[in-house]
Amino acid sequence: MLKKKINKNRELLAAIGISSRALGGVAVFSAVVNILALTGTLFMLQVYDRVIPSHSGATLLALFALVVLLYLMMGILDNARSRVLARVGARFQDRLDERAFRIVLKQSRLPSERQKPAVALNSLGTIQGFLASPLPGAIFDLPWVPFFLTIMFAFSVWLGLLGLAGALVVTALAVANQWLTRRKNADAHAIRLEADAETERTRKQFETILGLGMVDPFLARWKRLRAASLEANLATSDISGRLTSASKAVRQLLQSAALGLGAVLVLAGHFQAGAMIACSILLGRALAPIEQVIGQWGLIQRAWEAWKNLSLMFGAVEDETQHMPLPRPAAKVDVEAATVVPPGERKPVLHAVTFSVAPGKALAVIGPCAAGKSSLARALTGIWPAAAGIIRLGGADINEYPSDTLGRYLGYLPQTVTLFPGTVAQNIARFDENADPDAVVRAAQKAGAHQMILDLPMGYDTLLTEGESLLSGGQRQRLGLARALYGEPLVLVLDEPNASLDDEGLRALNGAIAEAKADGRAVILMSHRPSALAECDSVLVLEKGHVRACGPRDEVLSRIAGTHMPNVVAGGGH
Repeated sequence: MLKKKINKNRELLAAIGISSRALGGVAVFSAVVNILALTGTLFMLQVYDRVIPSHSGATLLALFALVVLLYLMMGILDNARSRVLARVGARFQDRLDERAFRIVLKQSRLPSERQKPAVALNSLGTIQGFLASPLPGAIFDLPWVPFFLTIMFAFSVWLGLLGLAGALVVTALAVANQWLTRRKNADAHAIRLEADAETERTRKQFETILGLGMVDPFLARWKRLRAASLEANLATSDISGRLTSASKAVRQLLQSAALGLGAVLVLAGHFQAGAMIACSILLGRALAPIEQVIGQWGLIQRAWEAWKNLSLMFGAVEDETQHMPLPRPAAKVDVEAATVVPPGERKPVLHAVTFSVAPGKALAVIGPCAAGKSSLARALTGIWPAAAGIIRLGGADINEYPSDTLGRYLGYLPQTVTLFPGTVAQNIARFDENADPDAVVRAAQKAGAHQMILDLPMGYDTLLTEGESLLSGGQRQRLGLARALYGEPLVLVLDEPNASLDDEGLRALNGAIAEAKADGRAVILMSHRPSALAECDSVLVLEKGHVRACGPRDEVLSRIAGTHMPNVVAGGGH
C-alpha cells in the first residue's frame, strides 16, 4: 500500500525534488530567523539586568543599535525565505503544467467532464498559491517551537510547563479545526465546482437559453447552487473563525499568565524582572507559528486536497511523453476486431470491427443514423480508445504514439468543424508556431478554399473569434478540410466531409481525395451522400455498430441495394 502511494506521488515529489537545494536554503534561513527571534528576549534581559541598574545611556544606545541591525537581518532573511518559496511554487507549477494540461484534455473525452472546471490545472494552481503564501514559512518555524520551550524550561521549570501546556492546547485547537471543517470544506468545494460547471454550461448554451426564454429557470438553478455554496462556506468559516479566535485568546491569556507566574517567581527571588518579560516574549514566539497555521487551516486543507487530486490523476493517466519514439510509419491502417465504448459509458457502439486500408487507397464507411460512423472516426484518431481489439498505423498500435505525433500523421476532419480564435492561416496550420506559409496555401488549394480565403476581409490574416459567425457552414467545412490536409498527413480521416459543401466544394473534396491517393496516402471517410464515394476503392457498411458488408465499392453497393437497408447511405452518423 505504501509503495503504491509513493508511486502515485512520484511525479509530484519529483517536481518538488528539483527544488531540494532551494528548500534546504529555506531551512537554513528559517534556522537563522528563529535564532534572531531571540533578539527581543536578550534585549529585555540586558535592559532590566544591566542598563536600568547602571543607568547607562551609552549601553542602552549600543544595545538598541545592535537590536536594529539584528532585526534588519531577520527581516531580510525572512523576505528572502518568502521569495525562495514563491519561486519553488512557480517551478513546481511550471514543471507540471504541461502534464496537467494533457490530463485535462484526456478527461475531456468524458462528456460529463467537459463542462467542469479544469480540475488538474486548478489543483496545480492551488498548490502553487499555497507555496507562495506565508504558510510554508510558518510550517518551517514549527520545528523551532521546542527550541523556545526549552529555553523557557532553562529559565524555570514552571514557566516551561506553562509554555508546553499552552502549545498543547493551541495544537489541540488546530486538530479540532481540521476535524470539524474537513468534511464541510470538501462539501463546499464540491458545490462550488458544480456551480461553476452550471455557469459554464449556461454560458455555452446562451443562444438556446435566450431564444427559448429559459433565462429565469436557469438563473434559479444557478442561484440555488450558489446559495448552497455560500451556506457551506459560511458554516466552515464560522467553525474556523471560532477556533481561530479561541486560539488568539488562549495565546494572549498564556502570555499574561506567563507574566503573572514570572512575577510570582520574581517576588520569590528566583530570578530577575527581565527574565519575566523575556519568557513572555518567548512564549508568544513559540505559539505564533501554531496560531498562524490554525488561522490558515483552510488553505492547508485545500492544498492537501489538490495534492491528492493531482496524485490520483497522475496515477490514472499515463504520461505519454515517456513513450519511446517510433519511426515514421507507412500509410497503412489495420483495424483488428476493435470494440469501442464511449468514455464514461458501458455499452459498446462498435463491435469487433475489422478492416484494412492500404497506402494509396480510399475506404468509405456508410450506414444509417447511429450506425457508429463518427464513433469509428474517433477511434481511428485515438480520441476514443478501443476497449478491445487493436487499431494499427503502419503496424504499430496507435496508442504507442504520443497524441501530438499521431495527430501529425493523421488529417482529421470532424463532423462538426470547430475553428479557434486566431487567424485563418493559424487555424489551417493547427497553430504551429513554425508553420510554413507555402504549406498553408497548398493545403488551402487542395481543399478548394484558396480563393474563398482570399475573398475574406484580410485573406489568410482574417481574424476568427470564438463563436465565429463570419463564415458559412460550407466555408467552415472547407477550412476544416484544409486543416486536415496541412502537413501532408499519412492518413485522412474525414467524418461527413461533404455535409455542408456545394457542388464546387464536392469537386474540390473528390480532387483532394484523388491527390491523396496518388501521393500514397490512405483515406477513410464517413458519408451519407453517394457523391462522396466517387474516389473510394472500397466500402464498409455499418449497422448498429456491426460490420454488415466490406469489400470493393461497386460490389458492396450492388449487394446492399436489394436488402432491408435501402437507405444505408441516407443517414447522418454517430
